[in-house]
Amino acid sequence: MIQKQPTPPRPINPNSAYDFGVFDSRHIKTFHAVVTAGSYSAAARALGYTQPAITQQMKALERSVGTPLFTRVGRRMRLTEAGEALARHSETILASLSAAQQQMSSLTRLRAGRVRVCAFPSAGATLIPEALARLAADHPGVRVELQEAEPPDSLSRVVRGECDITLAFTYPGLREEVPDELVEIPLFEDQLTVLLPTGHPLARRRAVKLADLAEERWIAGCLRCRTNFLHECAEQGFAPDIAFTTDDNLVVQSLVAEGLGVAMMPALVLSFLRHDKITGRALDPAARRFVSAYVLRDHLRIPANALVLDELKAVAARRVGC
Repeated sequence: MIQKQPTPPRPINPNSAYDFGVFDSRHIKTFHAVVTAGSYSAAARALGYTQPAITQQMKALERSVGTPLFTRVGRRMRLTEAGEALARHSETILASLSAAQQQMSSLTRLRAGRVRVCAFPSAGATLIPEALARLAADHPGVRVELQEAEPPDSLSRVVRGECDITLAFTYPGLREEVPDELVEIPLFEDQLTVLLPTGHPLARRRAVKLADLAEERWIAGCLRCRTNFLHECAEQGFAPDIAFTTDDNLVVQSLVAEGLGVAMMPALVLSFLRHDKITGRALDPAARRFVSAYVLRDHLRIPANALVLDELKAVAARRVGC
């Protein structure tokens, strides 16, 4: 049997002659078995090893720490001061390793995980809830934290490590460089529409030309949408009278409903149209924006990130098919 030193063990001194720098977890497991079982032969039986294999592992561990862990007194083995110190910590080390293995298993098998998703408002109100509902049904342990931001700030957040996935949109004439670190995953094309009061003369048409609304007062949205709107109007040969600007889609709807102006909005917004006093009409010729997901290239290999991206792609594909 292994006998412990009669004097109380002292804490490990990092400045002492021996060094507990890098351990092989197998050696720690074997060492713990030797201490628990009381001898090399008993540990060999408990672990299903041969006694020479146990001896070799203990010699390797002693070389790693730079000092003997056992000493023989007659036919008995006794822990040295270093052995006492390591014995005191080995159970904690093994418990931590076990906990780490369980957590890694949960993450890779998608029983757990955290994904931070940033989205622009209309995507946050449409794509995100449906994707998260699908995710919760099959993988309830994967948690998603939501953020809201418009591009290009939302792209910068991924690069800065503030979120894992971002949903952003671009317009054909306003595409900007995507940072090299990011991968763009196209989701769908979002058609642009015009929001009109239901009593507006052009509300009877299936599609509306921007030029036919040149004399109207306009409500403009976020900076990027406003820039594209001005570009589209210039292509049609007029400068719009922008009476109001707001990033809030519901405010835009309310202003249109009260007859204070008309607005060019993405079709994505029509799915949560709540006012019965307004209607959406397609543009003629058609105009669109492109909606994509962005993620750091290396993070595509993280199972939880890949899962959320798959759910977003599935929801986007169904929306395109509608």
